[in-house]
Parts: sequence; C-alpha cells; structure tokens
Amino acid sequence: MSANSLPRAPRVTLPGSNYHRVRKTIQTICVIIFVLLPLTNMMRFDLVQQRFYFFGAELWISEFAILFLTMMFFWILVAAFAMIYGRFWCGYLCPQMIFSEASLKSEHDIQNLVKKYFKTSSEPARKRIAKAAFYLLGLPPSIFFAFIFVSYFVTPLDLLHRLMTFDIRTTAGILGAAVTAITFVDFAILRTHFCTSICPYGYLQNMLADKNTLLVRYDDPNNHCIHCNKCVQACPMEIDIRQSSHQLECTHCAECIDACSGILGKMGRETLISYAWGEFRTVGAKKEPWFRKIGFRDGKRAVIVVLLAIYATGLTIVISLRKPVLVQIMPDRMTLYTIAPDGLVHNHFRLVLSNRAHTAKQLTLSIEGLPQGIVSGSIQPVIMAPGGTLQTMFDVAAPIGAVAPGVNHMRLIAAVSGQQPATFSETFIAPMDSPSPSTGAAKN
Repeated sequence: MSANSLPRAPRVTLPGSNYHRVRKTIQTICVIIFVLLPLTNMMRFDLVQQRFYFFGAELWISEFAILFLTMMFFWILVAAFAMIYGRFWCGYLCPQMIFSEASLKSEHDIQNLVKKYFKTSSEPARKRIAKAAFYLLGLPPSIFFAFIFVSYFVTPLDLLHRLMTFDIRTTAGILGAAVTAITFVDFAILRTHFCTSICPYGYLQNMLADKNTLLVRYDDPNNHCIHCNKCVQACPMEIDIRQSSHQLECTHCAECIDACSGILGKMGRETLISYAWGEFRTVGAKKEPWFRKIGFRDGKRAVIVVLLAIYATGLTIVISLRKPVLVQIMPDRMTLYTIAPDGLVHNHFRLVLSNRAHTAKQLTLSIEGLPQGIVSGSIQPVIMAPGGTLQTMFDVAAPIGAVAPGVNHMRLIAAVSGQQPATFSETFIAPMDSPSPSTGAAKN
C-alpha cells in the first residue's frame, strides 16, 4: 500500500476565542446607553437650568453635598475599575474607542468599495474619491453624536430646535457647532491618536496597576510563535503585544488573543496570548473561588469594594430622603421690628422656595408658640410651578400686648402638599418697653 493511500490522522483543532464578538456586543449596548442617557434625563448636567439629573432624581446645583458625594463615588469607581480590570474600559466601554474603531472600519470599507467600482481610475484618483466619500458620509454621524454629547449639558428639545434653525448666534448654538466640528475632526483625523496622546486615563491606569491587575499577556517560553504577525495586523492600536504587556497604547481589547488563538488553534496549539491577572496568573487557568475569578484577589480590592458600597449606600439614602420642595426661612434683621397703626408688632422674614418636583406644589405657613401670632401678607397659600423658584418677603405679626418684651421664641410650620411639614425655630422681637402680656411676665 502506498503512502498516499494511508488514512491520515485527523488534525486537532482547538477552538479560537471570540472576544471580538463579545466586545462588539458590549460596545453596541454602550452606544445605545450613551444615546439614551441624556434623552431620557437618566444622567445629564443641564448647565442652563443648573440641574443635575441622576437616574430619576433632579438635583439642583445648590445641593452641593449630594453632587460632591456623587462625584466622589464616580471617582472611586473609576480608580477601582482601573486597578482591578486595567484598560478594560478603553477596549470595551469607552465611547472614544468605539467611535474610533467604527471610523477606521468605515474608511476601510469605503476604500474597498472604491477599488471595486472604480477599477479604471488611477490609484491617486481612487484615494481622493475614497477620502471625499468618507468625509461626506462622516458628517451626518458627527452631527448626530455631537447633538447627543451637547444634550448632556443643554435641554435636548431646545438643542434640536436650534439645530433645525441652524442657530449659530446663541451660546448653545455656537457650542453645538463647535462640538460638531471637533467630533468630525476626531472621527476623520484623531481617532486612536487621541487615546495615546491626549486621554489621561491610560496614564492613570498605569499609576494604579499592581501585580494583580488584569492585562493581556504574551507568554511563549518554548518559542512556539510562528511569526505570522496576525496579532499585529489585528491590533487597532497597531502595536506588537509580544514586545511588552505594559505598553501605554494597549487597550486590552483582546483582538490579538482572537488572532493568535484562531491561527494556532488550527494547528492544535494553545494560544500564546491571553488575559491574565498580572504577569503570572492566566485567567481561568486553574480552579479558584468565584471572587478571585472576577478580580478580587487581595484585601486591597475588598477594601475598595466596601468603600464603594458605603458611598453607594450613602448616596442612595441621601437621595431617598431628599424632599421635593426645598423651603428656607430666614429673618430679616435690617429692621428689628415695626409697629403698625393697629398696634401689631411686625417682624420681617424672607422665604425661599425651590420646587424640585415635576408637579405643582402648594405651601401654607402657620405659627406655633407665639400668642395671637399671624402670618401677614398675601402669600398664603403659595403655589409653586414644577421646577420653579420663589423668593419673597412676609411678616409675622402679633399684638403688642400679647407678647413679651424683647425676644420671643416661636416655630414656623411650612406645610407642603405631598411631604412632611418643615419646622423652623425662629425668634420674634418686640419692643422692650411694651406692656407685659397678661399670660406671663415680661422677658428682660
């Protein structure tokens, strides 16, 4: 029997990884979230109205404590994510990387289409046609994503009106036009260069990384690399992962892992590039507790998770206890008191209201602890429109003979529809030479 007629042994083929599909699915979800967040007021900072919308809560710029707690939570979250998962944000979640890769792929596809349908044209002519078509097709998405980005800071409906009227005279219109131009330059020219030369996150990650941080590692102690360079060709950042696992340009996107596992898997070999917790712990290489598999590999990470949980709990409690209507009452002591012709002593107070709810609210003031005290003025009751603010003056008045001379203590009760009444402990000042009330001795 000839050698050619002998049955061949089946070739062992290891399955290649498919991080590319997972990453593109995650990126698609991220783009949808990026678009919906400002349009649904789930997360938006309205500079014009000075409001911060955070998952259903409308926070005012005056609520500094809540805003500070929110910013601190996000800063710790960013630092923790960088320390545990390295550049995972860059490779999977970052809008800049998502749009850069989409732009590069679109340009590549347009070049292929031009080569296919303009075969008779010279190479320089095809390049010019491809470049012009890319710029022309890149303008609509630049306008759209610029609109979405500015919507994080300007009311979307107002911004849409300015866009439809080609407004470039007002601040919002000029801002929209400027962001559109910057977005177009980013799509057409900057792209991944932004990540390596402008974005500070890569530098931050390198400072926060430690021996247990997730990274993409090349490990070839037995020289099994066949030098096909598929890992270099697949890399969107155009680097060679074989040179180092700690290159600043590496975004941990795992395209090189797919390339290496796809080639070596057909030859029955394991991939030489893989995710690893640090330099010596390949992800999924051995049986480990579930918390170590997801990156919590030492006490430092546990402390950060506890700190994040404390911040998240505190933020949730503060927002849940936040009252829809903010009521502030302050005495106006520019004039201690006035005596009206009818014998009533008047003290002036300032009322500041902020209706942070989405429905109209009604406020009624009452007095406790001041004999025969009344709220003087035409402010009762106060009707507040949604999102409205009000600053007004009102008087607390009492008969001169019903209150003690000097300082009298009282409570102002602000009853708002739909929430618990707010109590303000205030003082009422009467003339020192006024007659003592029949109910008690005068106070000196």
